Amino acid sequence: MLAGFGLGTVAVQGLHAQAKAPVYSVAEIDIADQAAYSTYVPKAQAAIKAAGGKILAAGGKITTVEGEPPKSRVVIQQWDSLEKFQAYRDSTAFKDLLPLRAKVAKFRSFVVEGVPQ
Repeated sequence: MLAGFGLGTVAVQGLHAQAKAPVYSVAEIDIADQAAYSTYVPKAQAAIKAAGGKILAAGGKITTVEGEPPKSRVVIQQWDSLEKFQAYRDSTAFKDLLPLRAKVAKFRSFVVEGVPQ
C-alpha cells in the first residue's frame, strides 16, 4: 500500500513538472475612434476565446503606481503557451481584424511567461 502511495506521489509530481506555465499577453491601447473600437471589441474577444485565450482584464479602472500612466485601455489575456498565442496571431481570424484594428486604435503589446504553480 505504501509503495502504491509512493508511486502515485512520484507520478503526480512528474505531471506537475511537465506542465507548462501559462503566458500572459498585455496590451496597452490608445483608442482613436471609440465608436469604431466598440464594434472591434466583440469580434476580437470572440476570436481570442475561439483560439483558447482567456481575457483576464479589459479596461476597467487603472491605477498608476509608477511612471507614465497607460493609454486609454489595458487588456490582459492568458494563454496556455506561447505557441498557442502565436497560433492565434497567425490565424485568419486575427489577420481579418487587422484592417479594422489599425483604424480604431494603436496597440502596444507584449507577452510574459507565467510562473509554474
